[in-house]
Amino acid sequence: MKFQLIRNATLWLEYGGLNILVDPMLMDAESMPGFPNTPNELRNPRVSLPETETDYLNPDLLIVTHTHPDHWDEAAAKHLRKDIPLLCQPGDEHVFTNAGFTDVTAVEDKHEHHSVRFARTSGHHGTGEIGKRMGNVSGFVLEADGEPVTYIAGDTIWCEEPAEAIHQYTPDVIVVNAGGARFNEGDPITMDEHDVVAVKQHAPAAHVIAVHMDAINHCVVSRADLANHLASEQLDGQVLIPLDGENFEF
Repeated sequence: MKFQLIRNATLWLEYGGLNILVDPMLMDAESMPGFPNTPNELRNPRVSLPETETDYLNPDLLIVTHTHPDHWDEAAAKHLRKDIPLLCQPGDEHVFTNAGFTDVTAVEDKHEHHSVRFARTSGHHGTGEIGKRMGNVSGFVLEADGEPVTYIAGDTIWCEEPAEAIHQYTPDVIVVNAGGARFNEGDPITMDEHDVVAVKQHAPAAHVIAVHMDAINHCVVSRADLANHLASEQLDGQVLIPLDGENFEF
């Protein structure tokens, strides 16, 4: 498998013979105001798309975990071909069909596309009332013969659902949305540095990849913060923290 972080939670996977684009946020830097009621007013996204040879506008398959604007934006809806097969969570279909996409599948539980098997997982996009207001979010587990089992956790904190997904699927690769995104009140709505440690401790043999940092104004845990905390927990170098455009093979 080839894995590349494009920016934020936008991922490029070459997996099971498919080129897969996950959670495309393709707008130019500073195109959108910062999320309100957050620790700063920086405009989003904070950084430009990286220079890369990857032709990420022409994937074989799209996966959108949920439709918050840092995971699916107007630029993605405009620039991506409308005939690309697209997997999403139930209830989000209309967002894509209204944008003109013609091959949209809401994955209730499991789905197979060509040689790749997909299982949708769930999580909590925060706690308490804020978590409820953030709505439903999903992750996806990918499996194919000869490929590492890969779990894309999506916008969830560490809680029962990702723990159960790890227990059920024993993934070889786990991609977590770190950054500790938060509002001025309440707990984080994505994994923070403590949650990433919990993931690694729960799945010590897996390659854990932490993304969703240094691109959105309410993500307050930076790559440097995460690396420093991992080192303090004797996990230095045991979690991959890619830069925008960086890629790995597994």
